Amino acid sequence: MQPTTQAPSAGAYPGYQALHITLDQGLATVTIGHPPLNVLDIALITELMRFVAAVRADEQVRVIVFQSADPEFFIAHGDMRFISEPAALAEFMAAAAPSPLNPMQELHEQLRTLPQVTIAKIAGLARGGGNELLLALDMRFAASGRTGLAQPEVQMGIIPGGGGTQYLTRLVGAPRALEAILGSALFDAELAERYGWINRALPAGELDGFVETLARRIAALPTGVAAAAKAAVQAASLGSLQEGLATENALMGGLFQLPATVARTVRALAAGAQTREGERDLEGLMNRL
Repeated sequence: MQPTTQAPSAGAYPGYQALHITLDQGLATVTIGHPPLNVLDIALITELMRFVAAVRADEQVRVIVFQSADPEFFIAHGDMRFISEPAALAEFMAAAAPSPLNPMQELHEQLRTLPQVTIAKIAGLARGGGNELLLALDMRFAASGRTGLAQPEVQMGIIPGGGGTQYLTRLVGAPRALEAILGSALFDAELAERYGWINRALPAGELDGFVETLARRIAALPTGVAAAAKAAVQAASLGSLQEGLATENALMGGLFQLPATVARTVRALAAGAQTREGERDLEGLMNRL
């Protein structure tokens, strides 16, 4: 698979070494290129945190797609030198703002809570911290025959520490999370899809096109819709059903009478929505608006 290429726009993010970032009509594509293995080390964590901080306030970006420049590795895993050479990690943590979280957890929580919709395009290996970064994103799509996902930390005498015990359990449930963490086996795209670890396993030749179409469809939605949908869905895991319904209602109400919403609804009705003919292909009708 070749990473999606786009010409940088006027608002592109310059000055990164491990990331190549392009912007196009509300879509930011972040290509990770940190040889030799895309290890999640201090340098890569620092650049990702810098990007996340900048894009959080960028209202022009609605969707972010993360991919790898390396055909074999998305992100290999967290830097093992965090264990063998702890002084550098301690120095990095001492220079950061006080937090009860370690740097990988902090990065992944910053990613998880972005207002933009985040999508991973996976065609390589992602173990440990690399997989945990994927778990912090909103959606994950993977190439069949090219993808491998794992949490192998127990083989080193530790447990996942970049959010894996929490994110994976919320996705697949406790029994399957324990199987993955304690068994430390490599999951291919098909099994990961069956477990709910990823959204879909796709033929390698279809992955780019599928993600591109989905990302651009989301980016083209009326302002505020994608962020509201993401916030409402996330609310489902944070409190009671009644609290989630209240959040959904408040977010939906904020969009209900916006001029763009009213105008789009009027166009849909004029095009045949709520008629027998129009309702037979409502998706196509709405896509043509």
